[in-house]
Amino acid sequence: MHQTTFAQPAAIQRRWHITSAKGQVLGKLAVRIANALSGRDKASWSPSVDAGAFVVVTDAEAVVLTGKKETDKTYRFHSGYMGGITELNVATIRASHPERIIELAVKRMLAKTIQGRHQLKRLKVYKGSAHPHAGAKPAPL
Repeated sequence: MHQTTFAQPAAIQRRWHITSAKGQVLGKLAVRIANALSGRDKASWSPSVDAGAFVVVTDAEAVVLTGKKETDKTYRFHSGYMGGITELNVATIRASHPERIIELAVKRMLAKTIQGRHQLKRLKVYKGSAHPHAGAKPAPL
Protein backbone atom coordinates (compact mmCIF):
# COMPACT_ATOMS: atom_id res chain seq x y z
CA MET A 1 0.00 0.00 0.00
CA HIS A 2 1.28 3.46 -0.90
CA GLN A 3 1.36 6.35 1.48
CA THR A 4 -0.02 9.70 0.34
CA THR A 5 2.44 12.50 1.02
CA PHE A 6 1.47 16.10 1.58
CA ALA A 7 3.68 19.15 1.19
CA GLN A 8 4.82 20.47 4.56
CA PRO A 9 4.92 24.26 4.98
CA ALA A 10 8.34 24.09 6.66
CA ALA A 11 9.90 22.22 3.71
CA ILE A 12 8.85 24.67 0.99
CA GLN A 13 11.61 26.01 -1.24
CA ARG A 14 10.40 29.08 -3.15
CA ARG A 15 12.01 29.33 -6.56
CA TRP A 16 12.19 32.44 -8.75
CA HIS A 17 11.11 32.35 -12.40
CA ILE A 18 11.39 34.96 -15.11
CA THR A 19 9.59 35.28 -18.42
CA SER A 20 9.20 37.88 -21.11
CA ALA A 21 5.71 38.75 -22.31
CA LYS A 22 7.01 39.96 -25.68
CA GLY A 23 5.00 38.29 -28.44
CA GLN A 24 3.15 35.90 -26.09
CA VAL A 25 -0.62 35.50 -26.01
CA LEU A 26 -2.08 36.89 -22.77
CA GLY A 27 -4.25 33.91 -21.78
CA LYS A 28 -1.62 31.24 -22.32
CA LEU A 29 1.00 33.29 -20.50
CA ALA A 30 -1.36 33.93 -17.58
CA VAL A 31 -2.10 30.21 -17.18
CA ARG A 32 1.60 29.38 -16.94
CA ILE A 33 2.15 32.18 -14.43
CA ALA A 34 -0.87 31.19 -12.30
CA ASN A 35 0.27 27.56 -12.18
CA ALA A 36 3.75 28.59 -11.04
CA LEU A 37 2.40 31.01 -8.41
CA SER A 38 0.07 28.39 -6.92
CA GLY A 39 2.67 25.59 -7.08
CA ARG A 40 0.62 23.42 -9.44
CA ASP A 41 3.70 22.81 -11.57
CA LYS A 42 5.31 20.84 -8.72
CA ALA A 43 4.79 17.12 -8.10
CA SER A 44 4.26 17.81 -4.38
CA TRP A 45 1.29 20.17 -4.93
CA SER A 46 -1.51 20.04 -2.39
CA PRO A 47 -4.42 22.50 -2.24
CA SER A 48 -4.00 23.40 1.43
CA VAL A 49 -0.32 24.38 1.24
CA ASP A 50 0.93 27.39 -0.69
CA ALA A 51 4.10 26.03 -2.30
CA GLY A 52 4.26 28.43 -5.25
CA ALA A 53 7.17 30.35 -6.66
CA PHE A 54 7.97 33.98 -7.37
CA VAL A 55 7.40 35.03 -10.98
CA VAL A 56 8.97 38.05 -12.68
CA VAL A 57 7.39 39.17 -15.96
CA THR A 58 9.16 41.70 -18.19
CA ASP A 59 8.09 43.51 -21.38
CA ALA A 60 4.45 43.73 -20.26
CA GLU A 61 3.64 46.30 -22.93
CA ALA A 62 4.37 43.77 -25.72
CA VAL A 63 1.85 41.09 -24.69
CA VAL A 64 -0.42 39.98 -27.55
CA LEU A 65 -4.22 39.74 -27.52
CA THR A 66 -5.90 37.75 -30.28
CA GLY A 67 -8.83 38.88 -32.38
CA LYS A 68 -10.39 42.28 -31.70
CA LYS A 69 -9.80 42.17 -27.93
CA GLU A 70 -7.54 45.23 -28.02
CA THR A 71 -10.59 47.43 -28.63
CA ASP A 72 -13.57 45.23 -27.70
CA LYS A 73 -12.48 43.71 -24.37
CA THR A 74 -13.55 45.87 -21.43
CA TYR A 75 -12.58 45.75 -17.79
CA ARG A 76 -15.19 46.88 -15.27
CA PHE A 77 -14.29 48.39 -11.92
CA HIS A 78 -16.72 49.58 -9.27
CA SER A 79 -15.92 52.09 -6.56
CA GLY A 80 -18.67 50.87 -4.25
CA TYR A 81 -20.71 54.03 -4.62
CA MET A 82 -23.91 54.38 -6.62
CA GLY A 83 -23.07 54.95 -10.26
CA GLY A 84 -19.41 54.28 -9.50
CA ILE A 85 -18.76 51.85 -12.34
CA THR A 86 -15.83 52.48 -14.66
CA GLU A 87 -15.31 50.65 -17.94
CA LEU A 88 -11.92 50.69 -19.64
CA ASN A 89 -10.81 48.81 -22.73
CA VAL A 90 -7.44 47.12 -23.15
CA ALA A 91 -6.01 49.88 -25.35
CA THR A 92 -6.66 52.47 -22.62
CA ILE A 93 -5.05 50.36 -19.90
CA ARG A 94 -2.09 49.47 -22.14
CA ALA A 95 -1.41 53.16 -22.76
CA SER A 96 -1.24 54.08 -19.06
CA HIS A 97 -0.35 50.91 -17.08
CA PRO A 98 0.46 47.93 -19.36
CA GLU A 99 1.49 45.71 -16.44
CA ARG A 100 -2.08 45.73 -15.12
CA ILE A 101 -3.29 43.69 -18.11
CA ILE A 102 -1.15 40.73 -17.02
CA GLU A 103 -1.87 41.27 -13.31
CA LEU A 104 -5.64 41.23 -13.87
CA ALA A 105 -5.50 38.12 -16.07
CA VAL A 106 -3.47 36.21 -13.47
CA LYS A 107 -5.52 37.52 -10.53
CA ARG A 108 -8.73 36.20 -12.05
CA MET A 109 -7.16 32.74 -12.54
CA LEU A 110 -6.05 32.36 -8.93
CA ALA A 111 -8.25 31.31 -6.02
CA LYS A 112 -10.47 34.02 -4.55
CA THR A 113 -9.21 33.33 -1.03
CA ILE A 114 -6.51 34.59 1.33
CA GLN A 115 -4.17 32.02 -0.19
CA GLY A 116 -4.78 33.40 -3.68
CA ARG A 117 -4.07 36.94 -2.49
CA HIS A 118 -0.77 35.78 -0.97
CA GLN A 119 0.13 34.08 -4.25
CA LEU A 120 -0.61 37.24 -6.23
CA LYS A 121 1.84 39.21 -4.09
CA ARG A 122 4.64 37.03 -5.48
CA LEU A 123 3.93 38.23 -9.04
CA LYS A 124 6.26 41.01 -10.20
CA VAL A 125 5.37 42.61 -13.55
CA TYR A 126 7.52 45.27 -15.23
CA LYS A 127 6.97 47.48 -18.26
CA GLY A 128 10.42 47.21 -19.81
CA SER A 129 13.08 44.52 -19.84
CA ALA A 130 14.84 45.79 -16.68
CA HIS A 131 13.90 44.45 -13.23
CA PRO A 132 15.47 44.69 -9.74
CA HIS A 133 15.37 40.93 -8.99
CA ALA A 134 18.61 39.82 -10.66
CA GLY A 135 20.05 38.95 -7.24
CA ALA A 136 17.49 36.16 -6.85
CA LYS A 137 18.87 34.47 -9.99
CA PRO A 138 15.47 33.69 -11.56
CA ALA A 139 15.27 30.68 -13.88
CA PRO A 140 13.23 30.75 -17.11
CA LEU A 141 9.56 29.87 -16.68
